[in-house]
Amino acid sequence: MLTAITRAVSPAFVQCELSFIARQPIDLKIAEAQHQSYETLLEQLGARVISLPAEPNFPDSMFVEDPAIVFDELAVILPLGTPSRSGEADSLAFALAPYRKLAYVSPPGTMEGGDILRLGRKVYAGLSRRTNEEGIRQLRTLLVPYGYEVIAVAVSGCLHLKSAVTYIGRNTLLANRAWFDASVFREYQWIDVAEGEKHGANALAIADHVIYPASFPRTKARIESAGLSVLSVDISELQKAESGLTCSSLLFEAPG
Repeated sequence: MLTAITRAVSPAFVQCELSFIARQPIDLKIAEAQHQSYETLLEQLGARVISLPAEPNFPDSMFVEDPAIVFDELAVILPLGTPSRSGEADSLAFALAPYRKLAYVSPPGTMEGGDILRLGRKVYAGLSRRTNEEGIRQLRTLLVPYGYEVIAVAVSGCLHLKSAVTYIGRNTLLANRAWFDASVFREYQWIDVAEGEKHGANALAIADHVIYPASFPRTKARIESAGLSVLSVDISELQKAESGLTCSSLLFEAPG
């Protein structure tokens, strides 16, 4: 059964870390409502949602994809590249333990799940401000025995690799190719973000649909013109914290 681990918005969310966008006032109530709508949409698409309680001491803890990556064979718990987030992984490891064997990337390696794009047995790992070469080396060591190939991808201009490129189905990548080394993705079709929507490359493909932020209408039209079903969701308040759609859930198959 498709399972989604999420976490409620922290009451300290307004103190979130920011790297590539300017800080704006965040309305916590609106942010909470938008995240709840996201969870409801996942349920409507057939996912069993396991919503963890909010972490008052960790403003960015709603972004559950960063401290862990879930593969078919194991879950990898990560040392985040942001010191203020270093305590987020413990409760996620506890939540994942019933479903997967746990493995760990350790310091001095750093890695955040937003930098990991899995396409079949290929795992593209963004080399970014949050993920370093040692983290990628350790991940490769953990995954090679299971038949995965780990490919480093240079990232610049954005927070994570999946801020710049995501898979949306039908062998197609949605991308802002100015922000990463696109040359390593040789066998895929591309949809480029529309002019003026440079942050519009993060989408979540699930159940033959593409969940997509309502704030990028021109890029949405490009996805639809490729014949893909798009479900818009308003995450405008969450985007003030550099939020995307992939980072707010850990999606994996588990027994019903």
